[in-house]
Amino acid sequence: MPAAPGALFKTLADPTRRAIFERLCRDGEQTVWMLTEESGVSQPAVSKHLGILRLAGLVRERRRGRETHYSARPQALRPLVDWMTLYGAFWRDRFDRLEDLLKRMDQ
Repeated sequence: MPAAPGALFKTLADPTRRAIFERLCRDGEQTVWMLTEESGVSQPAVSKHLGILRLAGLVRERRRGRETHYSARPQALRPLVDWMTLYGAFWRDRFDRLEDLLKRMDQ
């Protein structure tokens, strides 16, 4: 079941988690060690962030021997896209009304 938009916003609000997710999206599957090398945080911190991303459905893990490989699940962002689409339409409507009002006031 996809995470609610609020949970996704909360998960991605942390800059380190967001950077890990973006790196997985950009570079593909990575191990914890690969992610730790360029993250600037400790391996336990990276593991904790990956656990939170996994709980939100944004990453999946695959065991291979003693290593765990993580990959991004960008489709899990769908609830955010839907939410932004809804509010995008809302604000477009509001701005159109404001524009109409301003035009009438100029006449």
